This record gives sequence, structure tokens and C-alpha cells, in this order.
Amino acid sequence: MAILVFVLKWLQWKYLITDNASDLYVGLIAVFFTLLGIWVATQLAKPKIQTVIVEKEIYRDHPGGFAINETELKKLNLTTREYEVLQLLTQGCTNAEIADKLCLSLSTIKTHVSNLFVKMDVKNRTQALEKANRLKITP
Repeated sequence: MAILVFVLKWLQWKYLITDNASDLYVGLIAVFFTLLGIWVATQLAKPKIQTVIVEKEIYRDHPGGFAINETELKKLNLTTREYEVLQLLTQGCTNAEIADKLCLSLSTIKTHVSNLFVKMDVKNRTQALEKANRLKITP
């Protein structure tokens, strides 16, 4: 009896599939393209931001006697305090460390550093150090 019920259900399923085959194929194709569209949308919506860190070595040659280029230093028109800040920048000090060493406030140091950037026509510390080394104004 169970085998007979199984055979009848199987035949019923077989006829159901053959009668509605085109609807099933269209439905499967629709599901496939829906999933494909979702996948493509997620691939296109991913942020394409990539962080690149570039390290640049700065070579400093210090022969026995280093002489400061006074003419270039005068061209920049730096004050003595700005020159002191520049020397501490070349030693790798942070703004807070420079403020401690010179007994000044942090905002004053930031002002001196921004004035240095303007006078040296640079945008950041790395460019300032590279230009100071190139002009030979810091030991």
C-alpha cells in the first residue's frame, strides 16, 4: 500500500513538473538573475579607498665640518625663535616636546611651526625637513 501511494505521488509530481515546466524555468532564471544583480550591486558599492603609505629616506651627509648656509637662511627671513623651532623639528621633536624644551605654550609652538611652513613654502614637516637639509640651514 505504501509503495502504491509513493508511486502515485511520484507520478503526480512528475506530471506537475511537466505541466508547469516553463513556469519553473522562468522562475529559476528570475532567481538566478536576482542573485546575480545583488552580487554585482555589492561589488560596485564597495568603497575603493586604498591607503598607501610611502616612506622616503632622507640622506644627510655630515662631513667633519658642517657649515650653515647663511645666505639661504637670510633669504627665508626666519626669526631666532622660528629657527630654534626648526632645529628641534629636525631632531624629530613633537610640538609638545618643543614647547617643553623652549618653555613656551603649545599654541605658540603651533604658530611658529605654521609660520615656518609659510616662510619655507612647504605644507608639512617632512617637506620642511627636506628643504632645510637641501638648503643646508640646519646641522
